[in-house]
Amino acid sequence: MSEKVRFYDWFIGNWAKASLPLAVILLLISPFVYKGIGLAAFLVFLTLPFYMLHQYEEHAGGQFKALVNKTLGREVMNDRGIFRVNVLFVWLGTLVVLYLCVYVNIVWGLFAGYLVAFNGIGHIATSIGLRRYNPGLWSSVFVFVPLGICIIYLINKESGAGWLYNVIFLVVIILLHAMILINARRQNRHR
Repeated sequence: MSEKVRFYDWFIGNWAKASLPLAVILLLISPFVYKGIGLAAFLVFLTLPFYMLHQYEEHAGGQFKALVNKTLGREVMNDRGIFRVNVLFVWLGTLVVLYLCVYVNIVWGLFAGYLVAFNGIGHIATSIGLRRYNPGLWSSVFVFVPLGICIIYLINKESGAGWLYNVIFLVVIILLHAMILINARRQNRHR
């Protein structure tokens, strides 16, 4: 008798591979989304499929986890933690930000702009520091940094957000990344 595979367990092991077809579907419906929400919010929407493409490059073969764990000489990243950050935080968080942009205030899009720009710059800095490719680098260079800059520029132009909003969203993004690192280290100590 074969053991039942729970969807949750299957999804934790395969979410990064599933992100490629999900990204393609979202990109195929993107013209309809653009028509309904306008350019600035549309660029925030695009962070989701582009993040999924980035996550495919980064995680589909477990290469980012392997690189980080090998570089640090111990397991600091595991599949459940990576799933939580990338699916629960990034996918669901991006949807929440998109809703806030469209229905509350477009200034919320700065969160998405700083998220992709900061992540992209982090990959570039890591590659320079390691003097080698790191999984997620190509999508960071060619998509994340330009998209993040474009979103930040357009949201600022459309909303009139001043430097305070920009500082707040940038600090929140930095703190969220710091919390992810602190949590990974804490979980590693409890093993």
